[in-house]
Amino acid sequence: MEKVKPPPKRVFVNNIDSYSSKYIAKFLCDSVVGAYGEGEDEKELDTSSSDKAFAVVGTVSEESSENTANAKEQYCQLTREELLPKLMDCDVIVYNITQHQDQVEEAFWAVTSLQNELNNFPGPKMFILVSTVMTWACRKPIDPKDEERPFTDEDFRRQRPHPNFKAHNDLEKWVIKLGKMNRTMFSTYVVASGMQYGMGEHTFHYFFKTSWQGLKPQTPVFGEGTNIVPTIHISDLASVIQNVIEHRPKPYYLLAVDFSHNTLEEIIQAISKALGSGKIEKMPVEEAYLIREISLYYMTVNLRMESAHLKDLLPIPWQCEHGLVENINHVVEEYRQNRGLLPIRICVMGPPAVGKSTLAKTICDHYKLHHVRLRPVITETLAQLVSPTYDEKTAEAQELFTNLNKSMEENGGTHQLVRDKLMSKPCRNQGFVLDGFPKAYDDAKELFESKSHGKIRGRTKRVMNLPEAQVQKNNYTPANFLKRQARYRHRNKQDAIVADVYDKFDIPMMKLGNSKHPDCLQLMEKIIKTVGPPRNYGPSIEELEEEERRIIKERRREEMQRKAEEEEREAEEARERAARWDKWSKASEELKHQEEETLEVDTAEMRTYLTEHVMPTLSQGLVACCAARPQDPVDFLAEYLLTNNPHFL
Repeated sequence: MEKVKPPPKRVFVNNIDSYSSKYIAKFLCDSVVGAYGEGEDEKELDTSSSDKAFAVVGTVSEESSENTANAKEQYCQLTREELLPKLMDCDVIVYNITQHQDQVEEAFWAVTSLQNELNNFPGPKMFILVSTVMTWACRKPIDPKDEERPFTDEDFRRQRPHPNFKAHNDLEKWVIKLGKMNRTMFSTYVVASGMQYGMGEHTFHYFFKTSWQGLKPQTPVFGEGTNIVPTIHISDLASVIQNVIEHRPKPYYLLAVDFSHNTLEEIIQAISKALGSGKIEKMPVEEAYLIREISLYYMTVNLRMESAHLKDLLPIPWQCEHGLVENINHVVEEYRQNRGLLPIRICVMGPPAVGKSTLAKTICDHYKLHHVRLRPVITETLAQLVSPTYDEKTAEAQELFTNLNKSMEENGGTHQLVRDKLMSKPCRNQGFVLDGFPKAYDDAKELFESKSHGKIRGRTKRVMNLPEAQVQKNNYTPANFLKRQARYRHRNKQDAIVADVYDKFDIPMMKLGNSKHPDCLQLMEKIIKTVGPPRNYGPSIEELEEEERRIIKERRREEMQRKAEEEEREAEEARERAARWDKWSKASEELKHQEEETLEVDTAEMRTYLTEHVMPTLSQGLVACCAARPQDPVDFLAEYLLTNNPHFL
């Protein structure tokens, strides 16, 4: 009878959109049943198998977060009343508190609530707290004379946490205490993680980024750098958690650190050598406070640690067992792939004076690449050969420059210089645009196929800088231009041309015509469509904040200008209204005066008539009426006027 396969264990992981939890969740999602047998050596993992060991669910900080961890379900902004049933549905609960301080209090609530619901468990459950070795940061050796003795898992009862991680330490003790009450139904573990690295970086990202960008000649080391930093690759940490779930080890507390004892200086030196100039500069610790990307207390921890339980109890398939320094090439490749920092390499070729350099510079500006031209490469080589304080070396360099210049015109003897430039760290990190070289088939074959190293390469190790003023500019005199054009046509009429070498290596080629636009916009549209978007870092936090401040300042300036214009417009309107009112008032006064004068002229005869014929008799009648005070004064006045009308007397 065929054996029924058990369903995958349901595993909860908090904050699966953060660096650490994302890769833990992704690792568990990709795990298959029986990948590692208990007490057996590592078996070959069948990645094609559909027998998934875990069904991962988890919380995210934002609803728009993409499901990059391949989780079966993800929850956003759940209340604790809504979250508890989700935890009860899971067989394993993993709470990672290595990144976000607010998760410490939530993890305390989660493990306590699960313990209170113990009688309602449908089956056994496991709680794994992923903590940090910062809960050991102030631990001193038992014997001050024996500083070489590493701390092990068994020393966890004598921890002394960093002041900022006291809450983490209290939570560790609480989780272990709850796990002792009923381990059959509710087992708890604490996994104390070293400084995590790999898969794009988090803790050491600032040093990777600084070295990759090459903006500083030396990668900074804050402090003396002699402190030992316990580390672990994020995939190895995920593997530890997987093994804890599958094998349920007896110890409650496990140190998740690799078997390296590298100092901070050794780690940064390895990063700088792999991605940058290979040089480091020790700087005061206080300067790290000005850099947001650095968590200073992680950089100052000094702990020699070793996990006996990982070595003896769990079959961990280590990816970086011996640490970051020994596996730096693998870690750097992960960093490039996960950050999308893959170099773009372009060669621009064509006849003289068709705009190769203009197009190459435009491409470099858009993609932030390095512009590689033959003459500046030679000048740069000379700058590395010579010190201006020594006349004899200057004379030697001048002779070398003459020979190299002649060789350049003959297209020979410069291949190693160009090859060294293309293999330099900046060109390997960001990429390059090779401008106008190689010019012939033999040049391309020598440049891309030759493994030899010329004498010039040995000389370039003597690095002494000269001013950039020695850069030789192109000479486009009529005679020289016709000579170079004829040489270009002759080369490209041969049976073997430069394009044949690129075709041999399956390197894509684009044929572009002349662009009449001075910014090469038409050509750039074709190039961007073929090459794709830039593969570089976006703006830094400081640059984003500076841009935001600039935008706010610009908006305020525009607002102030708008208000000033509005006030000026209102003032102008007020002045216009006042002028119109004054003009109207004057016109009204003038009209009133004219009306009064007209009225005065028109009523002069009437007033004369009234004064001479009406008013004398009327006045006498009014006086008589007032003296008599009749009951009906109007009738009295009318009777008086009829009686005393001078025309009837």
